[in-house]
Amino acid sequence: MGAKFVLVANRLPVSVTRTEEGFLFKPSVGGLATALSSISTEKILWVGWPGLPAEDFAGHEKKVFSELESLGCYPVCLSREEIEVFYHGFANRTLWPLCHYFLQYTIFEAAYWEGYREVNRKYAETVAELADEEATVWVHDYQLFLVPGFLRRLLPRARIGFFLHIPFPSYEVFRVLPWRREILEGLLGADLVGFHTYEYTRHFLSSLRRLLGYEHQLGLVTTETRAVKVEVFPISIDYQKFARAAEDSEVQARIEALRREVGERRLILSVDRLDYTKGIPQRLWAYEAFLERYPEWREQVVLVLVGVPSRTEVEHYQELKSEVDELIGRINGRFGTLGWTPVHYLYRSLDFPELAALYWLAEVALVTPLRDGMNLIAKEYVATVPEDRGVLILSEMAGAAAELSEAMLVNPFSQEDLVRALHEALSLPRDEKIERNRRMKERLRRYDVHRWAREFLSALEETRKLQESFVSHRLVGAPREEVLSAFGRAQNPILFLDYDGTLTGFVARPERAVPDASLRDLLQRLAQVARVVLISGRDPETLERWFGDLPLTLVAEHGVFVRRDSTWEITGEYTEDWKETVRPILELYADRTPGAFVEEKRYSLVWHYRLAESELGEMRAHELKEALLDLVQPLGLMVLEGQKVLEVKPREINKGTMARRILAEGAYDFVLAMGDDWTDEYLFEALPPESFTVKIGYGLTRARYRLEGVAEARRFLEELWRRKSSGTPGPS
Repeated sequence: MGAKFVLVANRLPVSVTRTEEGFLFKPSVGGLATALSSISTEKILWVGWPGLPAEDFAGHEKKVFSELESLGCYPVCLSREEIEVFYHGFANRTLWPLCHYFLQYTIFEAAYWEGYREVNRKYAETVAELADEEATVWVHDYQLFLVPGFLRRLLPRARIGFFLHIPFPSYEVFRVLPWRREILEGLLGADLVGFHTYEYTRHFLSSLRRLLGYEHQLGLVTTETRAVKVEVFPISIDYQKFARAAEDSEVQARIEALRREVGERRLILSVDRLDYTKGIPQRLWAYEAFLERYPEWREQVVLVLVGVPSRTEVEHYQELKSEVDELIGRINGRFGTLGWTPVHYLYRSLDFPELAALYWLAEVALVTPLRDGMNLIAKEYVATVPEDRGVLILSEMAGAAAELSEAMLVNPFSQEDLVRALHEALSLPRDEKIERNRRMKERLRRYDVHRWAREFLSALEETRKLQESFVSHRLVGAPREEVLSAFGRAQNPILFLDYDGTLTGFVARPERAVPDASLRDLLQRLAQVARVVLISGRDPETLERWFGDLPLTLVAEHGVFVRRDSTWEITGEYTEDWKETVRPILELYADRTPGAFVEEKRYSLVWHYRLAESELGEMRAHELKEALLDLVQPLGLMVLEGQKVLEVKPREINKGTMARRILAEGAYDFVLAMGDDWTDEYLFEALPPESFTVKIGYGLTRARYRLEGVAEARRFLEELWRRKSSGTPGPS
């Protein structure tokens, strides 16, 4: 039996290094490992890279795997070449700068992409070998964007969640990525996709709409085959660990040592990985300007700047280190005295006691990234520092700013903002510090890392239940056999079939959705064993041109026209007088919406916006519907929403009314209807309760059953024909 819960990340929570004595296993450094280290790993299998190229433990795999297994980990073995193209290449030279809005550093290299895709496939295949068929799999971060898609094919029944720990960029930035569609499709393999902030969620949903054409309702994205929930889960910290840090004797010893070193000076703290997204040079420039503008603070403050080495093999990071070194030297040389060094620089990572001591003693934390997914340093500082001492200066561009609004929020690109904030923070009255910190501490206490994980996993379970409500009536297994058998036994069956979105996919221009030869052949064969009614919103001329030579009953414009034999009939007395009132409004909105256009049918007007920019089209469609509602009621009209269309027509015209008329013409012992949008709901509702009604795709429906898409719909119709033509009707 495979693992029931698998957590997948680029790195394992332990790193493996090789020494002369053998292999050393130690906790990994990194935001994800830190955030999740406090969650119980009991019964959780963590899959990821151990931090060592596969070549370095060749011949010792059994020993390494066994030790990792005892720690609840399973390694994905990557060669040096794979690490170079996947991690150093696409992940950190393409995705990292792109997602943080540093397009000038972004490299679009096909070899990087190929390596990234293959390593993502390797991660997914490793998980599939270890996990139960219905396991919960939680995939993390930008290095593994494609894993959910690969996993969905390998473990179709698994619960798959994905969480992104960095920003998801705006559509205007994301669209420049040559492999943008593949990334989005990979993420849609998950059941639940989580982000730190609403802003990132909005950017992701916008990209889905504009690049793949998928809409959402309150974060629920419906594709042709499945539903995916997109939600906000701001990651947090182990609050109690930091809030109680000062009670630890080792932390107390570090605090006392720091006090002796700093003396009476006010400590300003900056802790970051040495990364160009963190805004460290801008911070130093601002500190220099602060000392220049406010000479009274000289020798009264000290900036402790911790720069954790990061990606030292990448050119931009090497340049950043040189710039930081130069700035620190300049500030210390310009303002330092024999007894005072303005900047104390630690170019290394810190252990917990050392870091906690700095948090506790610092009167100001300067956390000013140029762009950051969340930034846990800000939360750790607030949790640790006594409420009457600390002031957090926080970048507006950090995800944490959405939660820590009581901090001094600054624009990290504005030196004036930073200088002003430093002066105000050092001058802030004690009562105001307490008020600000108390609110932030309480918020962090309530929403800690444990709650973050629980809420994500709970939402993943709720999403699966929602999906099951969508697919609980899928036309598979026993229900499918029931329909096929009933059709096989029927003496006088009838099929009501929608066209666009049911028998053929949607295209940019409606006139291009010409039926292919295989569809025409299928309809020809079905018409030999049943009455086939093609019931569509299209005009009679188009249906005649496409299907006039087939023995079908054709219904045009949702029921205005019907062709039973060879001639078209109008089904009622309809007027066109209303068009002169409605058409100018539709044309006005088309003129205001590039890509939108008005189609005129005999007794209806259709406003199409499939070619319009997605968000603008949706906004204009909503505005247009609101503008029409009061107008159409007195005219006896209705506004019908379809797939990227609004159609205005007489209220009495709909597919359901026409279907009832056709059923009254004969004694049918089998009725089946298939359709994909709201126009077909009238059809489903009008048919007798014993009818077999089938919704194509996702969304709320009155239909009894559901098929995933056009291909599945045509496959099922083929099965119907085979069952009837084989002469094996099935059990009665």
